[in-house]
Amino acid sequence: MRLPRFDEMFLPILQELKKTQSSKARDLEEILAKKYNLDDKSRNLMYDSGNGPIFLDRIQWALSYLNMAGLIEKPQRGMNSINKSGIKMLSKPENIKDFVKSEIKKRNPVIKASDEHTDTPNNEELTPEESLYEHYNKITDIIYNEIIKTILSKSPRDFENLVVNLMQKMGYGGGIRDSGTTTSYTNDKGIDGIVKEDVLGFGSIYLQAKRYAENNLVGREEVQKFVGALAPAKSNKGVFITTSKFASTALKYVDSLDSSIHVVLIDGRELAKYIYEYDLGMQTEKILKIKKLDSDFWDQMKDD
Repeated sequence: MRLPRFDEMFLPILQELKKTQSSKARDLEEILAKKYNLDDKSRNLMYDSGNGPIFLDRIQWALSYLNMAGLIEKPQRGMNSINKSGIKMLSKPENIKDFVKSEIKKRNPVIKASDEHTDTPNNEELTPEESLYEHYNKITDIIYNEIIKTILSKSPRDFENLVVNLMQKMGYGGGIRDSGTTTSYTNDKGIDGIVKEDVLGFGSIYLQAKRYAENNLVGREEVQKFVGALAPAKSNKGVFITTSKFASTALKYVDSLDSSIHVVLIDGRELAKYIYEYDLGMQTEKILKIKKLDSDFWDQMKDD
């Protein structure tokens, strides 16, 4: 019995969410299994690696794509709700797949480039290993976008705490107890967080966190204010982190700073990458091992 592809479930998922208002992936699994007449064996079919059931995984990917396309929202952990855009899209069900694909390409230029590369005639065929890495990059790009969308759904204060936690995860503050703190919410003087580099506090890294929508660029003026706030704090080290991007004027300004002042700018993509790589709020879903022959082992044997 053939399992439906994840993109084939866009429409029935939206239709069901319109009825229920809010549902978990597991609830949708029950309903969709009945819709596609899946028996228990098909529904519980596992990946060869043993890392979870295929059908549920496809439902979760469908939900991720619908979320990134702006047709559903996640009001709370594990829950999915259709929004006004999703309801409007139901009036043109034949356009849903193309719309989602278009929105994903807008948000993921890497995916767009990969798709165009794959569809271009006369290109040499990718090796299995190259194909694997290409798909790995597609998956991580999708996860990066989910990370930023999740951050944008949380409060600015939670974002400040997240940034401090990330710096500690990256090794700043070492094993120092209470090495990272957020500043007073009402009188932060341009500083959102502080990470101590040593026990006595001789060295500290000051943080600025801006939870902006992706089209809201951080300009030179905001970065300049942050640099100005470092002097009263008697620090020459600062990290400015945003969920969006930095304007070219902001990047040029940081490049022009005196060598005695060290300011690092981290945009939304870099932020998501660090969160992913340092396992902050992440869990490992699948581990795939690729092995090759140990030439030292085999070469010591005599050839026939």
